Amino acid sequence: MTHATSSPLISLTWTDHVTGRNGYLVVDRLVRGVCSGGLRMRPGCTLDEVAGLARGMTMKEALHYDPRGRYIPLGGAKGGIDCDPRDPEAYGVLVRYLRAMRPHIERFWTTGEDLGLTQDLVDRAAAEAGLVSSIQAVYPLLDDEDAARRRLADAFAVDVDGIGLDELAGGCGVAESVLTALDRAGVPHAGTRVAVQGFGTMGGATARFLARAGLKVVAVADVKGTVANPDGLDVEALLAARDAFGTVDRAALRADDRELPGDAWLSADAEVLVPAAVSYAIDAANQASVTARWIVEAANMPVLPEAEELLAARGTVVLPDVVVNSATNAWWWWTLFGDIEADAEQAFAHIRRAMRALVGQVLERAGREGTTPRAAAHGVVADRLPVIAERFGWYA
Repeated sequence: MTHATSSPLISLTWTDHVTGRNGYLVVDRLVRGVCSGGLRMRPGCTLDEVAGLARGMTMKEALHYDPRGRYIPLGGAKGGIDCDPRDPEAYGVLVRYLRAMRPHIERFWTTGEDLGLTQDLVDRAAAEAGLVSSIQAVYPLLDDEDAARRRLADAFAVDVDGIGLDELAGGCGVAESVLTALDRAGVPHAGTRVAVQGFGTMGGATARFLARAGLKVVAVADVKGTVANPDGLDVEALLAARDAFGTVDRAALRADDRELPGDAWLSADAEVLVPAAVSYAIDAANQASVTARWIVEAANMPVLPEAEELLAARGTVVLPDVVVNSATNAWWWWTLFGDIEADAEQAFAHIRRAMRALVGQVLERAGREGTTPRAAAHGVVADRLPVIAERFGWYA
């Protein structure tokens, strides 16, 4: 079987009887009867979008397969709701969606926060929908369910300089992807300029880790526009001034910080762009504005294929989302299955080690085969899927 051309196991559309809004669930594959993938809420979310994200989750799971670890990869899945999370009716829609999906979540779909939703909100809505947990389908696979659940709960309670460990895990992985690419190219960290689109969980954490590594965050975009400073923004001040949706209070800006249009981050004078907000942010038209050497996909599917082809032709390297933003998912499972404890330093060390090895492998393979990092990542997955299938049974 060829995964790239196979159809999902489950693809369904739900319509909310109260508001008429649609929600979607796509299960791409199962391993040991279970799949993993977050739930997003955004206006304009489509079934095709969710299907693409579910395929990506299958890849992310396979990429982090380590036969020495306790964590065994799951299949890929994704949920999506076509609704603005700021809408007053959004929470009710979320509860009703989870209630409708309850049989799937109880038996085989483990889910959690994604674009537009926080884990706290998902947990609250899941409880109201009658669920034990949004990840309860994985509990039968655990050696000691009580200990595992305590460990994950303890990890979610860890705070690092005002931000929860769960919010920082993904950004640590994105930042390590950037640093690995710089190191392989012989580019020093200090002074390397970065522009970030999106300042929520992923974008904010990535900016913090990169700034602390000595890079200069020169532009940050949110729903109000782009704030920029060629000498570097005060990332910690911006983090302290953002709301729950990642929007920065402009009162926190310094005198020499500039307010620019929303798309100004794309053409920022920076070596690295980190799209960490919405899918399909860079298309065949606006890619012409990019001058960066690297685009590091913290968001899911932010660079359209035709744009990536044009960017590659002129030397801009796109590090793909399935690799770059995979640490959030992996951190959950490393913690739950017991590969790491509820400890920030241990979590960051494990993430950095795993991401550096994975990104290095993908970049090395891309160079050796004369292809893009995305194609190389697909190659790594193609190598690992048969191994997973042989050990745990095929999952299509």
